[in-house]
Amino acid sequence: MTKRTTSLAEEAARLPATDRIRLVEHLLATLDKPDAEIDRARAEESEQRLDAYLCGETTGRNAEDVLAKHLKP
Repeated sequence: MTKRTTSLAEEAARLPATDRIRLVEHLLATLDKPDAEIDRARAEESEQRLDAYLCGETTGRNAEDVLAKHLKP
């Protein structure tokens, strides 16, 4: 971190908990900006996957099976 960022972080750490929470929420909101290019790419990928499924080029899988595989403790 830069000196300025470190200084801001130290100052923020001295804030009451509720103010720190609000600050974190505000900072996170500034990072969550819509990106038209990402949205376009996701939509295109979704359409391609749906088309492949409808044409029989791929099959679906049970969500429980997929989650069980990836959420193992």
